[in-house]
Amino acid sequence: MSPKIIKTVKEYKLAMSRLSEIFDAPKGSPQGDELELLSLLIDKYEQERHAIDLADPIEAIKFRMEQLGYKQKDLAEVFGLKSRVSEVLNRRRKLTLGMIRKLHEELGIPTEVLIQEY
Repeated sequence: MSPKIIKTVKEYKLAMSRLSEIFDAPKGSPQGDELELLSLLIDKYEQERHAIDLADPIEAIKFRMEQLGYKQKDLAEVFGLKSRVSEVLNRRRKLTLGMIRKLHEELGIPTEVLIQEY
């Protein structure tokens, strides 16, 4: 199979089949180069067809709080005030850049999620 832009489901299935055939090819070999190129083409096709939207910032915060067993009072240290936590979680106040930085550092929530409009 000669690598080319994948445009159809049939081409995608063929590419995936070929990928499994050459999966263990040594790096730097002709098949290894084909494997690398084919992986990029498959990734591009999947990104275009099956892109996953980022989570809502507030829902991401709530989810992470639940994972960590945090209560609103625990976020008061991140936000500064307990009332501010309530305002943000109830969508009455927008996240500030400082809040986004602290949430990213303290809770490990990706900044790309936190900077979205909501």
